[in-house]
Formats: sequence, structure tokens, C-alpha cells
Amino acid sequence: MGRVYLARSPGGRTVAVKVVRAELAEDAEFRRRFRHEVEIARAVSGPYTAPVVDADTEGPLPWLATAYVLGPGLDDVIAQHGPLPEASVWALAGGLAEALRGIHGAGLVHRDLKPSNVLLAADGPRVIDFGIARAIDGERLTSTGVVVGSPGFMSPEQAMGRSVGPEGDVFSLGVVLAYSSSGQMPFSAGAPAALLYQVVHEEPDLSAIPTPLRAPIAECLAKDPAKRPTPQQIVEGVAARKLSVLRDGWLPGPVASTIAQHASRILDLDTAPLLAAPPPSPAPPMHARVPTPAPARMPAPLPASASVPAPAPVPAPALRAEAPSRRRFLTIAAVAGAVTLGGAGAAVAFVQGDKPSPTSQQPTSLWTYDGEDTKNQIVWVTGGTGGVVILPTREVTALSLTKGKQLWTGQGRIGGRQKTSPMFATADTLLAIDTTSNVIGINPSSGAQKWQWHRPSDLSAINAFVTADATTVYAFATAGVHPVLLSIDTTRPRERWRVPINASRSVGGTFGTVSGRYLAYTDDATNALTVRDTTDGRQLWSMPFTSTGNTILPAIAHGTVFITDEAITAYDLATGHQKWTKPGGGSFLSAPSVRDGVLYVGDNTTGVRALSAFDGHELWSARLAGASNGNDLVVTDNALYAASNTVSNGIYALDRTTGTVTWNFRPSKVSAATTDVWQLANAANRIIATIGGHVFALPAL
Repeated sequence: MGRVYLARSPGGRTVAVKVVRAELAEDAEFRRRFRHEVEIARAVSGPYTAPVVDADTEGPLPWLATAYVLGPGLDDVIAQHGPLPEASVWALAGGLAEALRGIHGAGLVHRDLKPSNVLLAADGPRVIDFGIARAIDGERLTSTGVVVGSPGFMSPEQAMGRSVGPEGDVFSLGVVLAYSSSGQMPFSAGAPAALLYQVVHEEPDLSAIPTPLRAPIAECLAKDPAKRPTPQQIVEGVAARKLSVLRDGWLPGPVASTIAQHASRILDLDTAPLLAAPPPSPAPPMHARVPTPAPARMPAPLPASASVPAPAPVPAPALRAEAPSRRRFLTIAAVAGAVTLGGAGAAVAFVQGDKPSPTSQQPTSLWTYDGEDTKNQIVWVTGGTGGVVILPTREVTALSLTKGKQLWTGQGRIGGRQKTSPMFATADTLLAIDTTSNVIGINPSSGAQKWQWHRPSDLSAINAFVTADATTVYAFATAGVHPVLLSIDTTRPRERWRVPINASRSVGGTFGTVSGRYLAYTDDATNALTVRDTTDGRQLWSMPFTSTGNTILPAIAHGTVFITDEAITAYDLATGHQKWTKPGGGSFLSAPSVRDGVLYVGDNTTGVRALSAFDGHELWSARLAGASNGNDLVVTDNALYAASNTVSNGIYALDRTTGTVTWNFRPSKVSAATTDVWQLANAANRIIATIGGHVFALPAL
């Protein structure tokens, strides 16, 4: 119906100004509807709504200004951080029910309660957008036979075009709470008509909702309006649990941080100088349009909900162990970086990247190191004073992250014992297996041994690391002639559990990642993606590969595990149910990387693709000269980094939103004759790239 602008009054109050489109302003019927919306919005002044500041329904371009809520939309929060914890959903239910009490108390029905119409502020939620609300028993503005609302959130009576009372808003509240607690819609058919049919005739799917919340949400979703609770009853039920949006910590820390960043980002924006009052014109009287500073990348205009997309989380200063390259023929294990399943807000685009963009540049390396020329050298960045770059070559070299100076070298020995492959790195420990198959933990800054786990006599060998976190390492071993999977507690150290593996030979190459109670890995013995429970090692499900001989690093985002084989596929983490699959597009694909609801994958025939993590639809595709070598991508808050498939084409930095090449690093010192391939690792404020014994520290965007 129009555009929503972020604005400030002459006194400095931040507001959202909805301005009607010119062609609609000329429609007398539409003006009548807009007056109706303004009247309704003025009538509502509950504690969890956004009050009207001013309005003009008769000017050349009608407009409505409401108080701006300093917080993102509930849909953006769920997309970025995943479902809310149970306590937060209870508190949210109380706040939204309180808002409905105020709306219904004013004699109104909202009729379009959905996550995008709920904004989350530090002091509680706000219900916005009364565009299709109407007075209870009042004039009906919709035409006969026309259903107005959002499919999937409408009550059965609204879906059938019948009169909708306050009970309809309670049904919508139940859908919002179901989505907030599980990240899934209780009615999930694709087409609008199918959704409306489900709402009217079928029972909701509440299996993914925490058990304590199922019964109250089910009551809200009752087909019979008379059987649904009133907002007052919901408020009282939440109060009995002593849960409220007024208590500290009603939202989890990452969500609270996003809200704080959102508020700070808006309040820090400079307002353009206000002009003297202009003569009557099509522009709204409150036209203090906030200029968009480039770093904030704030869209203008704002979405219709007047909610600025939540900014990406600020990068943590602490260093993090990154996943080494997922080459299929390597036997070195990998560790997955943290992934956040968030909102996919990228526009669909196709980027021709055969050449760097006109604005791209050749970055200057912060430092370089020329060492042992070992083919397919893997690099880790781990913790320690100032950060440490680990090069697990034959000699095992540790470099200072800040200056690239050699800190120590294994000289064929680690911790006083002859080292063997494979090796692995966590945030603060380098893991290795000595010649007698003992697992040792090494200080990455000094090379000194921190601890040792002695292989028990009933195990003949430790073959490969799967993955590790701060307290546990997972590894494949051999008991006699039978392969087993081990969980080793590194805080004591001791064996936690072991389980047999159904494979005809021992496991050599494996790649895994761990997230809470789930361990997901691939291996070269079973040629399958397997998910196990980290508490006891029991197998939850396993899925074979299309092609054989692959060891592929999976990625886990909340509730989903992503894998690239000949296709790009998303499975439900708990059940193994396939959510979606898309053709791979290349003969050699990188491991998937998920960030803010977008899945990134590189292939060796074109370059890099960005897909929605929710349904797999393509957001953009970037063609790169030299394509991508199929090794792991590095995805940060601000950029995406990909290694080309050729020595000369080097490393690309791309804008995560559009796929546009920002810079292209092409070093002159690397011999074009080398048969080595580029490898990348993330080091918080820089990117580490290696090839043919050369190491380059590149500035991160």
C-alpha cells in the first residue's frame, strides 16, 4: 500500500512513517480504508503496541506516523537465531496476550497477527500493523467472498470468510507461538489454498514444540472459537508460572544482543538537517528522512513492518579453530566452525564474476611465510597468545598470527614423541597421535605437551580424528580388526564411550561436526552421512552417498544438517528426513557453509552459489575466473572468501549479499607450475591462505 520510512521529528523522536502510494491516494475507496486504519491505530494504546504519533488522511499523499520500535521483527529473530527457548516463549505469550487484551478492549480485532507484525524490543514485544483490523460488530470493509489475511496464520472462521471475533486473534497467537518455539509452521502446505484447507479441516503438527507448551498452544488452535482461551486467561496462566517480559533475561543472550545492536544502530544514525516548513506538497509533513550510511547498509525504504533487518552479529574477538579443507583424498579430519541459522534476506541475482568487479582491488598481504613445499598442506588457526597458525606439514610449524614469525617447529617430534598423521586443532589445543597411538594435546603457542590419553590395550590403533570441542574428541580406532568410534573426555582424560562401526575395513578419512547432543560425520569406509547422540554414541540415522569414496564435511544449523555430494541436500538433524535437495551444478563441490539463513557452496566449474537454507532456492550465483577449487569456503560476518581452482587466479573476497567480487588476491611469487591447491582459514580479522609452502595473511573485510 505504500512505503515506510524511518524518520525523526524536529524534537528528535524516532518514528516510522507510512506513506501511501500516489496511485492509491487517488482511489476514494482506498482513502476510506486508510482512514479506517488510522482510526483503529489511534484507538489502540495498550502496553505492547506502537502508538500513533501523528497522521494526515486528507493530504495529497496520506501518511501515518507511529512510534518506532527499537527492535527487529520476530520473524527476523527466529530466522537468525532459531526457535526461542521455552521460558522465552511463555514470556512472549504473556506479552502478546496483553497486547490483544488492549486491542480487544478498544473494540477491535487485529486479524493479521503474524511474526512479521510482532517486533521484539528489550522491554517486550510490540504488535503492529492494523491495516486489516476492524471494529467488533462494526462495518465490514472487505467484499463478500473475499478472504483477507495471511494464509497459515488465519483462523478457520477467517479462512472461510466468516465473521471474525477476538477468538480469531487467539488462533493466530497460537500459530505465532508454535512457530516461535519450533521454527516450524503447524500448518505447512505450500500453496495458499492448501494452507487454508489445512487450517479448516486438519489438525496442526505440534511434534516439534517442547512438551510443556503443546497443550496451551493446542488450545489456542482449537477449530471451535468457543474452546479457545481468552487473552486474559493466557495472561493469568503465564503469570502463574512467574514468567514475564519484565524480568531480566527473558530472551536468550544472542537475541538480546541483536536487539541491543539494532537499537544502537538506529539511534546512532545521523538525521539530515530539517528544512523550514515547506509549502503544501506531495511529501508528508514529517519528512526528516534519515540518510543511509554505507557501513550500516540500511535499506531505504524500510519494509512495511517498519522493522530494520537485524544487523549481523559483531565478530567475537576470540580466535576460533576453523575447518581445514575438505579434499576427498585427504585423511586429515576437520572441525566445523559455529553456524547460525538466520534470516535469508539476500536478493536474487546472478553475478558475472569472470573478472573482478570494477570496484574490486588487489589486497596487500599483511605478511608472508615461505616454508616447506608440501602438497595439499592444511592450515589451522588456533588460540594462544596473539593467535597461532598451525601448518601440519612433515615438520609441523607454528607461526605467529600477528607477524607470521615462526614460533616453533616440530622437527619431526611433538611433545617428546615422534608425531604421526592425522592431526587436529581446537580453539586452544593441537591434537596429534603418536607412534604408539596415544592421543596427545599440545599447547599451540609453545609446542609443549598439555596432556596425554593412553591407548588401552584392547585397541590396536587410533586411525583418524572425527571432530572435537572444548572437552571431547571423537576418533575412529580399530579393536582387533573391527572399526569403532570413540568419545574421549579431554579434561581428565579418559574414554567416555565406544561403539562398533558397521564397515568392512578401518576408517581412514573422516570429517565431522558436533552441535550439542548431535555428532554428524562422513567417512570413507561406510560412504554415508551418519548422525549419532553425543551422550552415548548410539546411531540416530545414516544416509548413503550418491557417489562413493567421498569424505565430506557436513554443516549443522539449528535443526538441520547440510551436506554436499553430487547434490546439495538438507536433512532434519534429529530424524534424517530430507527437507530439500538441489543439483550440485559442479563436479566437485565444497563443504556447505551456513550463515544468517544462507547456505554457500563453491564448485569447480563455475564459482560460488548462495542458496536459502530453508528451501534451497538460489539467491545468487557468482562466476569466478578459475572457478572454485572445491575446498572449504570461509564465511564471515561481512564477506565470503573462495579459493580459485588455479594458482594464478588466487583468492576471491565476495560480498555475502550480492556475490560481487570485492577483491582478488593474485600473488606473483607462487610458481604457476605448482600442482598444489589453495587452502583457506579464518583468523577473526584476517584470512590465512596457503599454497605450495607459501602462507599469506590477507586483510578480512
